Amino acid sequence: MTKIAFVGAGSTIFMQNIVGDALLTPSLSGSHFALMDIDPERLAESEAVAKAMIRSVGTGATVTTHTDRRAALDGADFVITAFQVGGYNPCTVTDFEIPKQYGLRQTIADTLGVGGIMRGLRTVPVLWGVAQDMMQLCPNATLLQYVNPMAINTWALAEQFPALKHVGLCHSVQNTIEELAHDLDLPKQEIRYKVAGVNHVAFFLRLEHEGRDLYPALRQGYAGGQIPKAPLLMPRCPNKVRYEVMDHLGYFCTESSEHLAEYVPWFIKEGRHDLIDQFGIPLDEYPTRCEEQVANWKEQAKTLTDGRNIEVKRSHEFAADLMNAIVTDTPYVAYGNLPNTGQIPQLPFGAAVETPCLVDSNGVQPAVVTDIPPQLIALMRTQINVQELTVRALVEQNPEFIYHAAMMDPHTAAELDLRQIRNLVSDLLTAHADWLPDWCQPAKAA
Repeated sequence: MTKIAFVGAGSTIFMQNIVGDALLTPSLSGSHFALMDIDPERLAESEAVAKAMIRSVGTGATVTTHTDRRAALDGADFVITAFQVGGYNPCTVTDFEIPKQYGLRQTIADTLGVGGIMRGLRTVPVLWGVAQDMMQLCPNATLLQYVNPMAINTWALAEQFPALKHVGLCHSVQNTIEELAHDLDLPKQEIRYKVAGVNHVAFFLRLEHEGRDLYPALRQGYAGGQIPKAPLLMPRCPNKVRYEVMDHLGYFCTESSEHLAEYVPWFIKEGRHDLIDQFGIPLDEYPTRCEEQVANWKEQAKTLTDGRNIEVKRSHEFAADLMNAIVTDTPYVAYGNLPNTGQIPQLPFGAAVETPCLVDSNGVQPAVVTDIPPQLIALMRTQINVQELTVRALVEQNPEFIYHAAMMDPHTAAELDLRQIRNLVSDLLTAHADWLPDWCQPAKAA
């Protein structure tokens, strides 16, 4: 029996997707799911959902729940992480409200920028703890890492645990294909593509339908105002930023416009409300989304945990197909985030990069991509600068690198001067003191 440990299983909807996919996969349908979370109430809700899905599908799968992480990991074949250290409140709220006091506005704040840096500082030590436990309790297991900031996390894991089998997984490629198919009125399964870069700032290097390059249609549609159409996945967030970047750099980015807007210096600017309006940039989108999810969850929970069976449908996550490929030695291609050992020779070795990966019983093996245009490489390097300095801070326990990371962030540097950035970072480190290692505190930076 395959044992799948889920750390952060209180993320019930995400857990539902991954466990549901596994139950619909014959090689995994009889697995043991060890669900772990620090919130007993959310854990109980996830247990009820998982058991209802098992009843619905009618497999021999079993479920146990744990607030002790080591108990969940013991003997696991696969480990899935999906957690948010510090939660929405207080930590995400802090990551938005303090920068606002300096005039720095954000949309999502979980990947790059001061919000992404702070989330990385909170998250990596916990992931290192998971990795340490895995090396002791399930050294042959594969970690499927779904936590943001993906690139910082992946890079930091590889630095401290080079023997760990792990891959960072994201759904940005799948989501983008769905959006592009929607805008072009094409069946998404008929679109052929190749993507490479860094997580959330990877690009579609090839985009075709029946041998026809789709970029001319995208450019023509954007120029004529026919696309982007009304958003398919995020109704509040018109998908204009990515099209504008495509228009100037030539290629389409994998992550949503609300994300991309805060990774670059071109869209969110003090006094430029015209840009916010023209490109429909949803400032404070993530807090808004969290508030809605919190408000809606109780009703959802009643529906999902009232004892009825739950219809199980396939999601578009890679996890179940990836696990199946390893268990059955059936080749499968997924987009994965791994340390750069040469799969993108144009980017620094060691950086976390996203490429197509062949998965089979040998594990996750990245394909080599050598043809990324130089303007895209230049943009990716601006992201890697921030990621590398955050990882260096964590590995060397040097708080000065935290300040340097923020100073190199494209959006932060476009809005604030060096002294403002230093003061902002100090304020954030002080506010997050309960969630950060002791060495992060400003008093120790002198």
